[in-house]
Amino acid sequence: MRRAHLASAVLLAIGLPGGSRPGAPRGVLFIVGGGPQSTALVRRFVDLAGGPGHARIIVLAQASADSGSGPEKAAELRALGADAQDLRITRAQADGDAAVREVATATGIWFVGGDQVRLTGVLRGTRVDSVIHARYDAGAVIGGTSAGAAVMSSPMITGDERHRGGARPPEDSSDAFLTIARDDIVTAPGFGFLPGVIVDQHFLRRKRHNRLISVVLAAPPHLGIGIDESTALIVWPDGHWEIAGESAAVIYDARRAVTTDSAAPVLGATGVVMHVLPPGSVFDPATGRAILGPASASAAAGAARR
Repeated sequence: MRRAHLASAVLLAIGLPGGSRPGAPRGVLFIVGGGPQSTALVRRFVDLAGGPGHARIIVLAQASADSGSGPEKAAELRALGADAQDLRITRAQADGDAAVREVATATGIWFVGGDQVRLTGVLRGTRVDSVIHARYDAGAVIGGTSAGAAVMSSPMITGDERHRGGARPPEDSSDAFLTIARDDIVTAPGFGFLPGVIVDQHFLRRKRHNRLISVVLAAPPHLGIGIDESTALIVWPDGHWEIAGESAAVIYDARRAVTTDSAAPVLGATGVVMHVLPPGSVFDPATGRAILGPASASAAAGAARR
């Protein structure tokens, strides 16, 4: 059974909705939390973009200061049978006809990691940005890693904070996100491919729980996902999520929680739901229901077939 069909069977087995949502994008999001990506994970992205001999992927590496990161990723994708090219453009070029033509026929878009603010600064609000969204609406797969994961949501975590350590500034200047506090985490507009959610990356590896909890509690959308390295969040056209790769993703859902008043200086909440989802797990953000994988997912799929 193909993975998309397996995920749909799992949803049916646990009573989550399947099928297309009217007016929803027809494409897939493939959001990697950073770190090394296995060949199997990259191949899955190529398959979602049309497979060897059919996938046409544009790599956008504006987040990276390393001029070799884009060509390197394109070469990795070509080795798996995709027609892939690095498109290194400026903001002015992102409004030009040449760049628009390159993106307009892509079946896949990949955002390389680096600095998410640099990436949105080049592309957000340009004609290329509009074309990427149009390709997603038409069925293309949109993926990225690290900074390329953060940009998927809006608001977007920038990586900066306002009051490091709060009332007790750390002695080591490298220490960050030591508190769960209001008005500490800096956010900015992202690309908004994944509405109603905020995305964090390198999550378990870099112990970023405090910053995601702070953002989730402080303001809407009150739903966040932290994706670990070598791990992908796959968002299907029907809206459900699937976890793939080598580690886990953590979801904090405070949409039904009772939180402290917006004027209170200290963040607090009761009734926050947390899911720790290994590969093969699925989640429906519409209902807040999840099922663990892979063993339980296989069992649920078997129940659906029966």
